Amino acid sequence: MPELPEVEVVRRGLEPQLTGRTVAAVQVLHPRPVRRHLAGPADFAATLVGRTFDVPRRRGKYLWLPLTDGDAVLAHLGMSGQFRVDGPGRPLARNTRVVVSFTDGREELRFVDQRMFGGLSLSPGGAGLPPEIAHIALDPFDPAFDPAEVGRRLRRRRTGLKRALLDQTLVSGIGNIYADEALWASRLHWARATDTLAAAAARDVLLAARDVMAAALQQGGTSFDALYVDVNGSSGYFSRALAVYGQADRPCPRCGTAVVRDSFMNRSSYRCPRCQRRPRSARW
Repeated sequence: MPELPEVEVVRRGLEPQLTGRTVAAVQVLHPRPVRRHLAGPADFAATLVGRTFDVPRRRGKYLWLPLTDGDAVLAHLGMSGQFRVDGPGRPLARNTRVVVSFTDGREELRFVDQRMFGGLSLSPGGAGLPPEIAHIALDPFDPAFDPAEVGRRLRRRRTGLKRALLDQTLVSGIGNIYADEALWASRLHWARATDTLAAAAARDVLLAARDVMAAALQQGGTSFDALYVDVNGSSGYFSRALAVYGQADRPCPRCGTAVVRDSFMNRSSYRCPRCQRRPRSARW
């Protein structure tokens, strides 16, 4: 699933393409991506016609497209959802599910989703913050994010550190990739018990997550395959700069020790066994 940098790349790409444009027509080419719109695909298409988009917004991994009348289109990218911008009449990308055309006759907005775990839904009154994601915590890029306060809340959890970093109700936007990279930067093991962390260490790992995601954003995010692209179909290149994630058996950039892969929550976690030693008190 795309993490904060990948979603922010999409948001930035959509901003100049959507803001101030009025919908002329919507084609729903497959019903599944609009399944959360309970009135059905035809109603989803009809209800958007004549409405104008405002500036796209994001919190953590969650993206929404505000409308100037106060509602919003909430976008779930899921495992493979993409927004593509292309001229009317240009061939549709494979797995295009929804096409939005505009009254100015310029580029269309196309939602592409191979696996169809993602989708679009109308969020009444959701322009400021859709109620469907109101429980999601601020992310480290939000001006109101307070790393010291979030660090205090993290330390009150009785869980493993990586599990806490992935908890979107504590801090949003961090997924498996950037959690591993932030832990490596902080020299902390993923199973470190949160209640054993010093206040400075809790704050610093959150700041490390912000820094690594900022670096990823500068390179268009992390793309491992064609499923993660921006609105023009271009891939991000931060995968070339990853220190530990996906780097099993390769040398740690800091000390040269071979990176190891651990099993973690039915997925993988990567670390340097020398820089990130297993703690005496570990929690999963």
